[in-house]
Amino acid sequence: MKKLATYYVFNSANTPLTKVDKLLPALGEGEILVNIRYTTLCGSDLHTYCGLRNEPCPTILGHEIVGTIEEISPSHCGLDAQGNELRVGDLVTWTVFSSDPSTPSYQPETPQKNERLYKYGHRQITAQDDFHGGLATHIILRPHTCIRILPKNISLAVAATINCAVATSAGALRLAETITAKNVHIAGIGLLGLVTIAMCRELGAKDIIASDINPIRLQLAKSFGATHVLNLSESKKNTLLQDIVIDRFIDMSGSPEAMELGIETLGLHGHAVLVGAVFNQRLTGIDAEKVIRKMLSIKGLHNYNYTDFSTAVDFIITNWQKYPFESLIEREFPLTEVNAAIDYAINHKPIRAGVYIQPSTEQI
Repeated sequence: MKKLATYYVFNSANTPLTKVDKLLPALGEGEILVNIRYTTLCGSDLHTYCGLRNEPCPTILGHEIVGTIEEISPSHCGLDAQGNELRVGDLVTWTVFSSDPSTPSYQPETPQKNERLYKYGHRQITAQDDFHGGLATHIILRPHTCIRILPKNISLAVAATINCAVATSAGALRLAETITAKNVHIAGIGLLGLVTIAMCRELGAKDIIASDINPIRLQLAKSFGATHVLNLSESKKNTLLQDIVIDRFIDMSGSPEAMELGIETLGLHGHAVLVGAVFNQRLTGIDAEKVIRKMLSIKGLHNYNYTDFSTAVDFIITNWQKYPFESLIEREFPLTEVNAAIDYAINHKPIRAGVYIQPSTEQI
């Protein structure tokens, strides 16, 4: 029997999403049908909604998703990324992309930059291709998607953030190399920044400096392990960074001023990892002579690879109750109120707003 499912369509900037009810298609080769349980609204979803970034429309927004397996194609290998058997009813998370390793441009270190990448929450709806975003009751996971089984008792709201924010933070720390006993400066205290702070604490960083222009976010950073906070709107913002030799700088803000300050104040052999600058802005100025004389390394990260994803899953399984991750989803809405959820996220600017989906049994 076929099941009736629902998704909400984004057609153009600043217009309400529209509801579509549709029968679920039969699974194709290597596909998995997931009943979505929870989706968090990422900043990129809101940027798209507000017209600050372009996506092919119509589309189904949402990529920070967690759900339970409802059906597995017989042609799927039946295993998650750790070799565990996948079963109907398993709670799972997955990479925000499907990357075909047989593509000529495929590189194992950066599968997220492969040609013809399939990105959930970023695709155009067509007659042959839908159920690929998080603001829906169901999603179809395509072949070459990396999947991990999660514990049944994990917070759905926290688990939803693994495959975007948490995995990206894991990637940033991989590029930063050694964190243990290092002094780390993290700029931009949204979800990415807070996760990165907690990860640095677990990796044994020495001093962890959190910088932002929002004093409330800076106070929150302390509960995730920051040893010092720095308000970048204050005139004496350089003092702390001059008193502590900064070994690692990770930017999650995308602010040219924050990036310039972070790179400027790195110590000898310092590493900078830039993550947040994924929107149009003025050019960032860097003193090349200081980069050379200090022998600095500057790297950029866009999304993450499979190792980062598994690191993120393991980190949250171990630490989701150790740090106040649940408090970061500041308000929840049912899927039927998805437009109210978007309005709330845009106007109140929470760390995250959540959308929950009740399992449906409607069949025809």
